[in-house]
Amino acid sequence: MKILVYSVLLLGLSISCSADEKDATLSQKPIQVAVNQSGNNSEGAYASASGKLVAKNAVNVSTRMMGYITGMKAEVGQNVNAGQLLVSINSTDIQAKGGQANAQISQAQANYNISKKDYDRFSNLYKNQSASQKELDDMRARYEMAKAGLDAANAMKSEVNSQYRYTNITAPISGVITAKFAAQGDMASPGMPLLTIESPSTLQAQVLVSEQNITLINQGMPVKITLKSTNQEIAGTVSEISKSSANTGGQYMVKVNVSNSANLLSGMFVNVQFPFKNAGKVNQDFQESVMIPKSALVEKGQLTGVYTISSNNTAVLRWVKTGKDFGDQIEVLSGLNSKESYIVSAQGKLYNGAKITTK
Repeated sequence: MKILVYSVLLLGLSISCSADEKDATLSQKPIQVAVNQSGNNSEGAYASASGKLVAKNAVNVSTRMMGYITGMKAEVGQNVNAGQLLVSINSTDIQAKGGQANAQISQAQANYNISKKDYDRFSNLYKNQSASQKELDDMRARYEMAKAGLDAANAMKSEVNSQYRYTNITAPISGVITAKFAAQGDMASPGMPLLTIESPSTLQAQVLVSEQNITLINQGMPVKITLKSTNQEIAGTVSEISKSSANTGGQYMVKVNVSNSANLLSGMFVNVQFPFKNAGKVNQDFQESVMIPKSALVEKGQLTGVYTISSNNTAVLRWVKTGKDFGDQIEVLSGLNSKESYIVSAQGKLYNGAKITTK
């Protein structure tokens, strides 16, 4: 009997609570929300590609000489100016060759002076018919040989002087030293890179684009560049488009000039968004993007959703699948199309079934 009484009491309480909740829901004031109207969230067709920032002007510093490095006035991260001395290489062998070249020049000069005097004297004798034609020809041949010997000695000296330039290596451009491949005391060899210098004032993004999208990209096309580390968005312009994928694993290299490279560093990873707007013409290679603000997302555990509006002006939580970030925007892959409205912000706490009114 007691159990029956308790059951009746509990049933009455539950009916009373349900009625109260229903009355509270009916009497609740609508929550004012801001809505993104249909079509405003579509950025059009696009393709995106990942890559990194690189210096547009970058050089590897090397030498044509073999010898020990006697001086290394360069460190990674150091700012250098064009013409600044960076590396010195032992020049003992070049100095010895220079001495030999000077001795050969002196000898060749002496031979040239003697042969010239003899040729001038026999020329006068020939004019006075005191020397034969053969004697004059012999003197002319000695003179020309001596002149050729002097020219060869001077050329050797010039070669030695040119090699001197590679014993004192200077910076070819102004920039920052980003890599160092040798140290003082190491043996340098011809063609071996010693340093890398990059000019950070001109950066560009290098990305790989698939064959489905490469034909849709044009030189000079404006693009959006998003830094993956900070989600900072900057503008860029397509500068170079590779027409071959033989050396890039079946994808095509695209280089994008960065409009503002202040506070950016070479090597930063980026995502480049290429817009394809074609005045209503639809191409199967296009991907229709739905971009919404990150602030409109609702996260519950591992699920991500966005509030939409029902026909009864109530909030409906819609689960969506998100893609890549583009600054303060995020790509929606499924769960919401470009023709649907969604709630951006609300002046109150939203929940499924909450009454809403738009601003």
